[in-house]
Amino acid sequence: MSTFMANNTIERKWYVIDAANKPLGKTAVAAANILRGKHRPEFTPHADCGEFVIIVNASKAILTGKKLEQKYYRRHSGYIGGLKEVQYKTLMATRPELAMELAVKGMLPHNSIGAKSFTRLKVYAGANHNQQAQQPVNYEVK
Repeated sequence: MSTFMANNTIERKWYVIDAANKPLGKTAVAAANILRGKHRPEFTPHADCGEFVIIVNASKAILTGKKLEQKYYRRHSGYIGGLKEVQYKTLMATRPELAMELAVKGMLPHNSIGAKSFTRLKVYAGANHNQQAQQPVNYEVK
């Protein structure tokens, strides 16, 4: 029996993940696995065999423990004194899509496959999305 090798003929489906009242990290793990294609039996590590993911209700995702007060999103401009910090309480109130995208992006491989997979992620703060034409399937986070 030969080993299956994925190629570019894979048919990509669309999945919707509802993040309401679910931990941000567990939602991000489920999204990263689908984007990578790890849920498929024909998963190949060196090939891009993932699918599209739509995350809705990102503003209603929860952070457990004291992460809202203690966790920070940090970025640096590269200049002296160019460190910018935003507390996750503020980030979840103003830009919850960014918080979800950062969590998912950190769980994808940091190479060209991860960058290509990340382009198939769509995140929305509310319950509505613009991809009804693709007939997405609901995916339940365990």
